[in-house]
Amino acid sequence: MLWTSLARLKVRLGNATALFPRWYTFRSAHTLVETDDCAIPLKATWSVDELLSSYPQPTISPPVLRRLHILSALIPPDESSPVHSKLTRELEDLVKLVESVRLFNVSSDSSPAYNVVDARVWGEDAGIDLQKVPPGDPDQEALRPAELLSQASRTENSLYVIHSDRAARQKSS
Repeated sequence: MLWTSLARLKVRLGNATALFPRWYTFRSAHTLVETDDCAIPLKATWSVDELLSSYPQPTISPPVLRRLHILSALIPPDESSPVHSKLTRELEDLVKLVESVRLFNVSSDSSPAYNVVDARVWGEDAGIDLQKVPPGDPDQEALRPAELLSQASRTENSLYVIHSDRAARQKSS
């Protein structure tokens, strides 16, 4: 049986009231989690590492890590360095996390917890008309392309013209 209880301990000391930590129980009386006065646990009750412990640890070989660095235009660390081993471990953990998310099949789960419900309440034939904008709305005026284009310092054929150093360097070469 799933049950929860929240014990609050208020102690009155003279004119002041002191709040002491509450204890939150879940499923059994033996599992107590200390919480603050807003019922937020003071310590973590679960961790991603704990959840991912059931998934196999992937391995990233040194050639794969070197290839990833080359594709990212980075200089790969030396294979015997501690930086290389630390980076390999961190990437393996990230791959493990991504693979665990990919393996989770949401579409086959028909639980109501995974269904997104549109909780907005509208009357019959009522809602927000996204096409209708009140006249004089400053947002509508800001969206007029002709006005925006007229503010540009350089235009050509109703397009913005942006000169870059790169184009100037190529012409001079």
